[in-house]
Amino acid sequence: MPILHVLVFALIQGITEFLPISSSAHLALAPWLLGWPEHGLVFDIALHFGTLLAVLLYYWRDWLQIGLQGFGLKWGNDEELKGNPRLLWLIAAASVPIGIAGWLLHDYAEGPWHTNYLLMGGMLVGVGLLMGLADRLGKRQRTLRELGLWDALVIGAAQALAVVPGTSRSGITITAALFRNLDRPAAARFSFLVSTPAITAAALKSFWDLHQQGGIPADMRMAFAIGVLASGLTGWAFIAILIRYLRTHTLRFFVYYRLIFGIIVIALATIFRANAG
Repeated sequence: MPILHVLVFALIQGITEFLPISSSAHLALAPWLLGWPEHGLVFDIALHFGTLLAVLLYYWRDWLQIGLQGFGLKWGNDEELKGNPRLLWLIAAASVPIGIAGWLLHDYAEGPWHTNYLLMGGMLVGVGLLMGLADRLGKRQRTLRELGLWDALVIGAAQALAVVPGTSRSGITITAALFRNLDRPAAARFSFLVSTPAITAAALKSFWDLHQQGGIPADMRMAFAIGVLASGLTGWAFIAILIRYLRTHTLRFFVYYRLIFGIIVIALATIFRANAG
């Protein structure tokens, strides 16, 4: 796999996994638009493992505090996390819907949906409109201190939609959190925390699939290592960028981006489909 392809795909994954603009759509569309071959299972695992490392490294203190508090132990100085010692179990509850959706719909997500560019474009536009509505109507009065079971279940149910390419895991969960009146930084923080179990499960399953196929081929080991490193570092940086951005900005930029990108995808898919017919 050419190093240029490795770096481009890794940067796309690192940037779009955590920004609310859909990594699945960008990764599926990049080879199509650039005329490059699909990157395949091995490199897909590298990209997901890289972004898993990114979120774990960025939030390791949060996870340690959340985990210990969940079992009644006091650790950490984050006052917002201290105010809600049930967060571990709320995240667990919120992770159930995506687990069920991933199990039931995996073959569709990795099969016909993966190349359904009209579906991707529609989800980019539809979730973008929902995001704009949530950003406009949400009261933004609550933090993670006030997060309850119903909030977690609503956000978790929204995350289940992320199996559909074009949705964006962060986009749909931040949208749901805003509809539950969380402020923007809290919505993004909980989005990334609740994504960690799902990304972990997906990475472990992918590693198992790779093991079943004989492991990493010798000619892919360099690409695999570079992909993990590049997507991990980029993802880590863009988590920090988004959290900082949402402290003082709305989601309007991402709403417009999704709408414009989605309309372009729908138009191109329609043209190509017409020409193919």
